[in-house]
Amino acid sequence: MQSVNVKLSLAENVKSFVNIVNRYPYDVDLRSGRHVVDAKSLLGIFSLDLSKPITMEIYSDSCEDLLSDIKPFMA
Repeated sequence: MQSVNVKLSLAENVKSFVNIVNRYPYDVDLRSGRHVVDAKSLLGIFSLDLSKPITMEIYSDSCEDLLSDIKPFMA
């Protein structure tokens, strides 16, 4: 498992982020405080506090391709 912080401050960013994450077969969660949502769920992401960086947890050890695609969203 790998964890990185992401910043999704605009609605357009959330849509682009979900489109990128959905291209990969990995299970990916977003954690904000004690709330955890599926990173492939648009509505789930909008239920989080997007004003703060969010921890993205990728349940795979070899996910460099996904990490390079989401580099613009990394905090």
